[in-house]
Amino acid sequence: MKELKDLCRENIWNLAPYSCARTEFAGRNARVFLDANENPYNDPYNRYPDPLQVELKKQISKIKGVAEEKIFLGNGSDEAIDLVYRVFCRPGKDNVVAIAPTYGMYEVCADINDVEYRSVLLDENYQISAEKLLAACDEQTKVIWICSPNNPTGNHINREAIVEVLQKFQGIVIIDEAYSDFSPERTFRSVLDRFPNMIVLNTMSKAWGCAALRLGMAFASKKIVDIFNKVKYPYNVNLLTQEHALEVMKNPLKVDEWVKNILQERSKVMAAFLDLPICEKVYPTDANFFLAKMTDANAIYNYLVAQGIIVRNRNKVQLCGNCLRITIGNKSENAELLGALRQY
Repeated sequence: MKELKDLCRENIWNLAPYSCARTEFAGRNARVFLDANENPYNDPYNRYPDPLQVELKKQISKIKGVAEEKIFLGNGSDEAIDLVYRVFCRPGKDNVVAIAPTYGMYEVCADINDVEYRSVLLDENYQISAEKLLAACDEQTKVIWICSPNNPTGNHINREAIVEVLQKFQGIVIIDEAYSDFSPERTFRSVLDRFPNMIVLNTMSKAWGCAALRLGMAFASKKIVDIFNKVKYPYNVNLLTQEHALEVMKNPLKVDEWVKNILQERSKVMAAFLDLPICEKVYPTDANFFLAKMTDANAIYNYLVAQGIIVRNRNKVQLCGNCLRITIGNKSENAELLGALRQY
């Protein structure tokens, strides 16, 4: 890996972050806060939230097995994705490389930040080699994006290929593990210390059932997390989100039960799809969704919409012609979907 200073935009490396008293006096006996022009009434919502989410990071550290100082929390994973561009990529000069197809926000954020986005197509099994990814890089490539399990394909990206990229690429490698809780594969956050150029993304939106909270996580070296913290908006995770996330994390066994139920339903729904005359193929998955190739994805999608059932039409996505992406719901939702498709 290149020196972090050389990978960062110069203005970001030299940035003096916004300063607030909550950070400056953390850990000291501060009792009366008259510094932030807050209303003294309507406690506790009159006060700005903890800008570094200390208590929440302590709990996440226990559950995820990552040191507190190596955890960044943001307004969804999308905030961390955007920060990668703002920290490492010079607009109009640098570029990033990503597998394709994959999660669309990587490219959206590249466009917003005026950064060239280079796609490298997966093969017919939705896999990629390290050689293909590295061949797309040049001196201006700062970041490689890998979503695993991938979205919308659902499968894990070959671990050996990812490790080879981590070892050979001189820039930052992002491993988005949003769906890792549904997979038996070993997470990359568990080997965080082996790769100083790696950032691993995770979220409360999927297995934890908290999409409405908008709480994303990035696990990385302390040096990278420190840079993210000085670039982010000071109070990026609100108090209600922090409080509710702490409450949910008191019962991780409930999440395990949800995941178990989703995986059981996934097997049933995928098997039922294989019996549908209008389904040509069901792709392997390691996520809480699967990709299915249909006889006419557009017509079937529109039919389902008319029934009030919404799935994701991926027909126009590269390598996903005539495919629908099906999220696993509860038993009644899945039964309603299958019932409608059997009457198509």
